[in-house]
Amino acid sequence: MSKRPETSDAPLATPTMNAAGDTSTSELTAVVEELLGQLSTKFSSVSSELLSKMDDMSRRLDNLEATIQANEGSKPSGSGSAK
Repeated sequence: MSKRPETSDAPLATPTMNAAGDTSTSELTAVVEELLGQLSTKFSSVSSELLSKMDDMSRRLDNLEATIQANEGSKPSGSGSAK
């Protein structure tokens, strides 16, 4: 049977930051914030482009539907489709 290591009631040591740690942390924070800003900008751009294309597609479908209905209305009635 393996022996479990004994636990101590002493508090855990907390890491302390020195000036180099503060600098690297702030640099990392700046890089992450810049990346998040870039992602946000790209997301907004793609979202706007997608909505624009969907609006264009909707207009084109409306025009197509109107053209089809206009062509159906201009057909002589009772002629059938003989080929």
